Amino acid sequence: MILVLVGYMGSGKSSVGKKLSEILNYDFLDFDTYIEQKLHMSVNDIFRTKGEVFFRKQEYLYLTEVIQKKKTVIALGGGTPCYGNNFNIIKEASQTKMIYLKSSIITLVDRLHTEKSTRPLISHLNTKADLLEFIGKHLFERSPIYEQSDVIIKTDGLSVDQVVEKTLLQLF
Repeated sequence: MILVLVGYMGSGKSSVGKKLSEILNYDFLDFDTYIEQKLHMSVNDIFRTKGEVFFRKQEYLYLTEVIQKKKTVIALGGGTPCYGNNFNIIKEASQTKMIYLKSSIITLVDRLHTEKSTRPLISHLNTKADLLEFIGKHLFERSPIYEQSDVIIKTDGLSVDQVVEKTLLQLF
């Protein structure tokens, strides 16, 4: 089985994915890190020098590669399932479960406000109000895709261990 974690940046996909993979004895793959290794550039540098369109094309290319793996937990980038044909690639892959880690806008703003410099999509935003507006707009656009997941876990107020426990209970 392949577990594909989706959700907005800051929703905990990487942290939860690592813990899930340990418990299940699965491989863990952070998709952004995978792309960075393939392109020998950070996501920030890819966005800065080649642009978002280039990055999204690479996501598609590498998603078709990694979705074939077995016994793997994949933490996707927040936008990955929302661009091109990526959602269909995920949903049509055999033995794949898509898990949405759903966080409120307020939770995401609190988590991301201190991480802006490492997040290319939000690094230009100066205030929490700007961040709130940006995330709200993105979630409005992306939620219809995320909500089609096989499992939806609300993460607000939960620790990584609690999110993992809820996920396992819904999966098995």
